[in-house]
Amino acid sequence: MRPFLLAILCISLCALYPSHAAHAVAAKPLQIYFIDVEGGQATLLISPSGESLLIDTGWAGFDGRDADRIKAAANQAGLTQIDYVLITHHHRDHVGGVPQLVDGMKVGTFIDHGPNMEDADVTRADYAAYEKAIAGHTHVVAKPGWVLPIKGINVQVISSAGDHITKALPGAGAANPYCVNEPAAEEDKTENARSLGTLITFGQFRFLDLGDLTKKKELELACPDNLIGTVDLFLVTHHGWDLSNSKPMDWGLHPRVAIFDNGPRKGATPAAWQVVHDIPGIEDIYQLHYAVESDHAHNVADDHIVNLKENCEGKYLKVTAEPNGSFTVTNSRTGVEKTYAKK
Repeated sequence: MRPFLLAILCISLCALYPSHAAHAVAAKPLQIYFIDVEGGQATLLISPSGESLLIDTGWAGFDGRDADRIKAAANQAGLTQIDYVLITHHHRDHVGGVPQLVDGMKVGTFIDHGPNMEDADVTRADYAAYEKAIAGHTHVVAKPGWVLPIKGINVQVISSAGDHITKALPGAGAANPYCVNEPAAEEDKTENARSLGTLITFGQFRFLDLGDLTKKKELELACPDNLIGTVDLFLVTHHGWDLSNSKPMDWGLHPRVAIFDNGPRKGATPAAWQVVHDIPGIEDIYQLHYAVESDHAHNVADDHIVNLKENCEGKYLKVTAEPNGSFTVTNSRTGVEKTYAKK
């Protein structure tokens, strides 16, 4: 068939079947930026619809370092505003950057678990600063099971304010064999145990971020039945501290790839690192920093570490995910990409 006749046929078919024409256009991917905020969290997601979600904002101070790094990642992604900011809990390495962020960038809706629940002066002060900064913004208190209204992806709340989902998610609910002989965990009265955790799903791709949820709450989700199921990508809980990262939780998730949002001297502790390293079937682990206070045996290879030096430029890790479950991880320090094919 001649090219001009083929073009006419395509135009005619698109006019007759507009929905089919839309499907013929390749769907945009989900983009996730793991921003280095030196042992806090700042994870920026851009849905295929172009809507954005920032999970946590890093620290206050440091001459606006963390807010600047978030804005730089947002600019890299082509954003002029952040539609939703979700605060996992009210510790300063997660909520501290909010005042500086709103001073320099337009933000839509703030989402959190509700008021501070920790009896500590520093946390009360950080929560007060957060309340002041978000005055005038839309504010939502999220409960377990709630789904954020973001087009193109499903962002479901797993845990919030010490509560969590009680029914297994679709495809989950099997008995967890790793619960056998797992010791009971102590109750944690800090904000960590109140973390607002989310499961982000894009087609067959699943990414889990539980903030700093600690072991007792992890075990309630993982034992005796695994209420979450398996995931493709796992942001290692609590920066890789051993106050979190119980074996039944991490092993039960069976992530293909795990990411430590650690700092040079915070997180990625040897005990928690080893639990993640030994997950059956895990394909790769990445770290935002080389863990200076650990040893060489408990750090991944240099090409899987984003920032090697303690005083660094704050390079990010980027994940680009497709609805068929495949995804690509890019280390912005090296420019090296690695693709994990659909299963």
